[in-house]
Amino acid sequence: MADAPTPSGLPPHASRRPNGEGFRRFIERPAEGRTGRFLLSAAFVVAAGFVLSRVLGLVRSIVIAHAFGTDPELAAFWVAVRVPDLVFQLLAGATLSSAFIPTFSRVMLRSGEDAAWRLASSALNIIATATLVLAALAFVLAPTIVPWLAPGLGDATGQQEELRTLAVHLTRLMLLSPIFFGASGMLTGILNARHHFVASALAPVLYNVGIIGGALFAGGRVEGLAWGVVIGAAAHLLVQVPALRSTGMRWTPSFDLFSDGVQEVLRLMGPRVLGLAASQLNFIAAIFFASFVSDEAISALNYAFLMMMMPVGVIGMAISTAIFPTLAQHGASQDTSALRMAVSKSLRQILFLAVPASAGLIILATPTVRVLLQRGAFDVESTDLVVAALTIYAAGIAAHSGIEILSRGFYAIADTRTPVAIAVAAMLLNLALSAAFVAPFGLRGLAGAASITAFVEFGMLLWVLSTRLGGLERRALTRTVYSTLAATAALTAIMLIALLALSAAGVDGASAFGSLIRIVVAGTLGLVAFGVAGYLANRDDLRMVARQ
Repeated sequence: MADAPTPSGLPPHASRRPNGEGFRRFIERPAEGRTGRFLLSAAFVVAAGFVLSRVLGLVRSIVIAHAFGTDPELAAFWVAVRVPDLVFQLLAGATLSSAFIPTFSRVMLRSGEDAAWRLASSALNIIATATLVLAALAFVLAPTIVPWLAPGLGDATGQQEELRTLAVHLTRLMLLSPIFFGASGMLTGILNARHHFVASALAPVLYNVGIIGGALFAGGRVEGLAWGVVIGAAAHLLVQVPALRSTGMRWTPSFDLFSDGVQEVLRLMGPRVLGLAASQLNFIAAIFFASFVSDEAISALNYAFLMMMMPVGVIGMAISTAIFPTLAQHGASQDTSALRMAVSKSLRQILFLAVPASAGLIILATPTVRVLLQRGAFDVESTDLVVAALTIYAAGIAAHSGIEILSRGFYAIADTRTPVAIAVAAMLLNLALSAAFVAPFGLRGLAGAASITAFVEFGMLLWVLSTRLGGLERRALTRTVYSTLAATAALTAIMLIALLALSAAGVDGASAFGSLIRIVVAGTLGLVAFGVAGYLANRDDLRMVARQ
């Protein structure tokens, strides 16, 4: 179940600038009349939307955990949701960031508004129709496809036939969702290309509300969750329709399949389809191998992944989504200096926030899971399973977050092949590591395979993009990495000392209230330590983020 359809060189004067002049300064140069202040506002809107969506995503996990825990029937739901997600990602997901927005920007710049809107209409109509056809095909083939996704589903409890039948039923029901997402994903691309972020930021919020409602009124049946997914997907579409008027879009029932703009979208989309297929295969691989651990392991792995993705969304996705239209404009106008500076400073911001978030979540994984999820059907054994995966998943937060901005750097220069090739290589590595690690390490092995793969993919993207753009302000980036690691070491030490002191003081870490005290006290002291150490090590980076 996606959270929301849901993985360089220096200009001549750059070396004379202070290392951390803030988000406002790095987009100070206007791009098609967009000032730094405008992008700062866009970043705030997108970040607020991501934060609200992630908070509701967390509430969603809490509600699901309370109602279902790690029940085997919930495992059938997690298996079932993979096919609808795959249908969406292979079509609308492939056009949104890598293909449509850069092409729309170039057509608007070179051919004018009328041509751009014709492209938007044709792309919307083609993608919506193709999604409908693919969903219908998946509906027919579901009894064949679904059992292969989790061959071990139900083996441990003797419910294999029952759970497989349920998974097929849920799959067919949720195949309504990519039909809605096929249209809403394109609307998101159109709105973001025109720098309209409010409606598209609200869309995933309503998606989560739909699922939460489904869980609350499910009456203990996972079919209610599936209906929540469908209703949430419909809301994801409907909330964006009124916003199209403010963009001036003029929709026409056109299918200009052979027009230059549509052909460019399809050309850019082709490699991206492979990249998203690789990403989806990572999810499928996790469920496939987890099914041999236990039915409960499938749900635990999903809970852990969703919790890990909350900081990734708030940090990596929010910053990258807000800056991408501007990156696309820099790429369209071939302003390489502005592009590499924007990518570099966005990456520095992301790392400065993501590295301590990773450390904090690893340290506080147990009390966090206990406070958020351990109630109702979610018991102590469920907590232990989720923590086992979460502590390893959390190690990859910085890599997952960095991938978001680096991949968009390639998309801005109309290069979808390179990040796709890297994503495919990373997927193959993940499959190999998962197969090697699942037997000796169980859930920890699967989470470890994902984190190792994320760092490898991040490193390859960074190296290639830096070469393509002539550098990514290497000195400033290196300084950010070292100072962030130093500040994170201070955060880690203070948090561990605080936890030891709380244990010595008799604060019961096994209770929800005691766990909450641990989170508040250790988390607050850790943040203070990080702020002080960050200021001493590299005050420019701290100021850069504080001004964001």
